[in-house]
Amino acid sequence: MTLDDYRKQIDEIDSELTALMAKRMEVSANIAEYKLKNALPVLDRARERDKLAKIVASADEKYASYLRSLYSLIFELSRTEQHRVIAASSSLRDKIADAINDTAGVFPDTAVVACQGVEGAFSQQACEKLFGIPRIMYTESFDGAFSAIKNGLCRYAVLPIENNTAGSVNKVYDLMMKNDFYIVKSTRLKVEHELLAKPGTKIGDIKEVYSHEQALSQCAEFIKKLGLKAVPCENTAMAAKLVKESPRNDIAALSSRLCADLYGLEILQSAVQDNGGNYTRFICVSKELEIYPGANKTSVMLVTSNKPGALYNVMSHINAYGINITKLESRPIPERDFEFMFYFDLEAPVTTENFSRLMAELEASCEGFRYLGSYTETV
Repeated sequence: MTLDDYRKQIDEIDSELTALMAKRMEVSANIAEYKLKNALPVLDRARERDKLAKIVASADEKYASYLRSLYSLIFELSRTEQHRVIAASSSLRDKIADAINDTAGVFPDTAVVACQGVEGAFSQQACEKLFGIPRIMYTESFDGAFSAIKNGLCRYAVLPIENNTAGSVNKVYDLMMKNDFYIVKSTRLKVEHELLAKPGTKIGDIKEVYSHEQALSQCAEFIKKLGLKAVPCENTAMAAKLVKESPRNDIAALSSRLCADLYGLEILQSAVQDNGGNYTRFICVSKELEIYPGANKTSVMLVTSNKPGALYNVMSHINAYGINITKLESRPIPERDFEFMFYFDLEAPVTTENFSRLMAELEASCEGFRYLGSYTETV
């Protein structure tokens, strides 16, 4: 036989496989409708395990590993098809659709907004970038900003969520989960840290430097070079205020140029961050789900089953819908040893059918799932 003859045989087999695969998916869809009517879960792990064992046992030993891989994939595809059918009645899908219809056509130009810190904080600058005329109320902590919304004192809060060099602000992620809030908009702010001290102070006089832990991390090399003791505090602006009000002349703050003017401090050295391209991303959060026109970024949290390939299957699922993953980060789950939750940022227009299906299917197929909002980002 020639190569063409063998290829013809392969083509004939593939045609049979294609028809059988389509038939299998149709049966899977029928099973999904039955499960939906009878409130049964999509995943039946015992059934899959038993069936896979029988298939492998009946196969030629040299093909057993291939069949294990093939049928594991087929089971995954069958579950995906069942989730697709069941997703048509997803409460999350309906909630997102309602938010798109009910949210105003334009993001508000003014609102009462909570920011952690004091006047001059980077959160204030981000807030002024997001809102034309914000009415800012300051809180001592991130938790206080969430509480302000919860208690009806304001509609929004603007908070830092990640820095391109120091990583995520985990406390804010944790509070998002705890309070069941949503991201409605985001922005990126170029952050330059100045070394601020009382007028007349020389760099050689400084023994301690105060700032937020993220700022200290972003300036770690500079601090190490000067041999300073890094002292974390709640906010960069609060660090500047602390230096102004302290009787000591041997301390400095890592803060902004705006804070130097606000608190009458002298800039001993400018742009002391280790990375010149230092950006912090800020999010605007709300108690209510608001999805404004043009929303093309989405944040979610999910927990996969604790088995090999579970995260890969989720990522493959996202990829199959042509949706881009712009961020993936893992966090340990409290009180569950060596188990993790995953934060995803996805890039896709919120109004597309692929996006809507993906949200519903992830909610149904993951062990834990939390939709954190869809929004646009102001650059």
